[in-house]
Amino acid sequence: MAARSGSGVVTPVESDQEIKGTKQGRRGAVDLNTTSSLEDLQTDEQRRILDTVAQVRKCGLESILSLPQLVVCGDQSAGKSSVLEALTEIPFPRSDNLCTRFATEIILRRAPSDSLTIKVIPDDQRPVHEQIKIKAFEESITDFEDLPRIMGLAMKIMGMDPESQSDTPLGAFARDVLSITIEGPNRPQLTLVDIPGLIANATKGVTEADVKMVAEITDHYISQPRTICLAVISATNDHANQPILTRVRKYDPEGDRTLGIITKPDRLPPGSGSEKAFISLARNEDVFFKLGWHVLKNRKFEEQDCSLRDRNFAESTFFRTSNFNVLPKESVGIDELRKRLSRLLFEHVKQELPKLRQDLENALTEANAQLDVMGSCRSSSVECKAYLTQLSQDIYDVSKAAVDGHYEGDYFHGEITDEEFKDEDESPVSISRIRAVVQNLNTEFSETFRRVAHKYHIDLDNDGWAGFDPNCAGGLSDRLGKTQITPIRWTKEMALKWVANVLARTRGRELVGNYNPLLVGELFWEQSSKWQLIAVDHIECVADQCSKFLKTLLHDKCPKDVESRLWDSKIHDALKERSRLASEELAKIMEDIKGYPINYNHYYTDTIKSRRQNRQRIAIKETAEKASKTTILPEEAYYEDPAITTTVDIDQFVQTLAEDNDSNMENFSCEEALDCLFAIYKVSQKTFIANITTQVIERHIVRGLQNIFSPVVVNAMSDVEVEAIASEPLSAKRQREFLEERIKKLTDGHEIFRGAMGSGGK
Repeated sequence: MAARSGSGVVTPVESDQEIKGTKQGRRGAVDLNTTSSLEDLQTDEQRRILDTVAQVRKCGLESILSLPQLVVCGDQSAGKSSVLEALTEIPFPRSDNLCTRFATEIILRRAPSDSLTIKVIPDDQRPVHEQIKIKAFEESITDFEDLPRIMGLAMKIMGMDPESQSDTPLGAFARDVLSITIEGPNRPQLTLVDIPGLIANATKGVTEADVKMVAEITDHYISQPRTICLAVISATNDHANQPILTRVRKYDPEGDRTLGIITKPDRLPPGSGSEKAFISLARNEDVFFKLGWHVLKNRKFEEQDCSLRDRNFAESTFFRTSNFNVLPKESVGIDELRKRLSRLLFEHVKQELPKLRQDLENALTEANAQLDVMGSCRSSSVECKAYLTQLSQDIYDVSKAAVDGHYEGDYFHGEITDEEFKDEDESPVSISRIRAVVQNLNTEFSETFRRVAHKYHIDLDNDGWAGFDPNCAGGLSDRLGKTQITPIRWTKEMALKWVANVLARTRGRELVGNYNPLLVGELFWEQSSKWQLIAVDHIECVADQCSKFLKTLLHDKCPKDVESRLWDSKIHDALKERSRLASEELAKIMEDIKGYPINYNHYYTDTIKSRRQNRQRIAIKETAEKASKTTILPEEAYYEDPAITTTVDIDQFVQTLAEDNDSNMENFSCEEALDCLFAIYKVSQKTFIANITTQVIERHIVRGLQNIFSPVVVNAMSDVEVEAIASEPLSAKRQREFLEERIKKLTDGHEIFRGAMGSGGK
């Protein structure tokens, strides 16, 4: 029965004339006429729905979209070919070398006249010249007598000699698809695919590579989400030993789109355990499929010359008289299977049609976008310059809008799908909105700078920096190192000791109790020693985001070959130059920072005054507490809540205050210097943040980003430059042709859906 694995497909017939003609087909000519039984198989609604998918398939969209289809799959010798022949009543050749070595697509279509056309769909992995040669093959016949000859020619065009018993260059199997289209006025719209039977082991003439290829072909078809799998198994072998069941459950674990078909039930001994097991299987009690099971009795080898009417009569008798008569009528026999498949395919297609239309529209949008990215054809310097001028205008417009923060265009409302350009930190702001990205980075820089830019965090009474946070450098720890960037926490005493040490090495001719005016400068330099490191990190971060913005924009607006050449020849160097100018600007700012502080901001003196008043308040409060005495009034001594009186010894208060001032004279200069450092640091910090975000980031990194590649730049290019950047390679021309053909197919399919569903086919 191995010779019968892998046939074609069509539909049923019941009249005497048709059946007699089919029997004659074994020996002579049989026309392609069919009886009304085929036409009656589908209602008008069913025809309209299935016609829609048939027309979409005719557009060549099966290579682009997953179309609803019936796929007959099974192991070798499972009886697949007999099932197909019984379903279609078409006498496909029975040679061992035919229909078993590649997938066979059988397409039934309604047409004004009868015809049978055979084509070959080449494997995508074949060389282009072989694909062109194979696609050119097309043969049509008007009776079945010529079918073996035409199929033999098809095998030859695939590189397989049907008469040869030796190994062919392609081995025993091929990935090409034999496409048989049968048209007629009474044909229902139906498409079935017969794939080679699964092979357990390599044999003579069948290599391990062939076994693997057949498995891959099977997986390719049954893995498609819109495929209904007709899993054929033979009752002559325990179903647990038939790999096709394992395979379909792999891709359809819930059994939503699999119908099991049991063949050769007449080979089972009546009343045996095997027969009972397969009856249980047919009842869906063992391997469960939501579409259920169906049982067929096909012709035995010695019955192969019997007519299809004899075959159907024998099948009907068997299911009426055997133990399989316990099964429901709709689960046995070829006639019921035809009706079942017709209903099944109709319901499946009806359910999938809206989704299929959406997939088609998505594919059409994507193909148009890809073709738009490729731009117009570019073979001369004039065409190249025209293309680059338009491209630069598009990039200029988007860049300017992004830099200005005007996000009205469609470009700013799409999502980034390419993994290469997705933000690693999953930022809620798309890189296309570069102004928002820069604003957020500047805000983060300002907040982070205030938290971590000072070298020492000094606890100055209650009027210093914000409370110390050991995790304040969390956002920068990965880039700069947590230990390197986290401020060192000091108490006021530790800070005064530091100031005293610096004061000692900067002492000049000033009197005792005073300090060298240059002392504040030295303290400030050390306290601000991390400023440049943090600023460089921020500048590089913003520059990287601007680079990523332009790279993403180029990726979205032009093909890869133009993207890489344009980036390398123009944009990359321009960004490097902008970064260099930003570094020079930062160097000038840091040069100012490393000079002695100059300040004319009243905030500096206000801060010093506030610091001094705060210290005086604290000193007076502490002295008053020392000079105060609290006593209980004698007459209140026996009460639970007696009245008390507080008196202040004025003489003691003045004396204590004077003694404290005398004892602190040595630290007076340090206190004053620390106040000055605190004030000048806060003033300079505000100025530095403003300078970095305005004079460096805005002036050199962000502003003018749109001018890097603009029509003005293109206009200044020579013919040699524009050809070097925009000339279209051969691969791009092939890609353009591929996309244009793809768009044509999708557009045709779109029109078909619009007409069908617009007329109530939803």
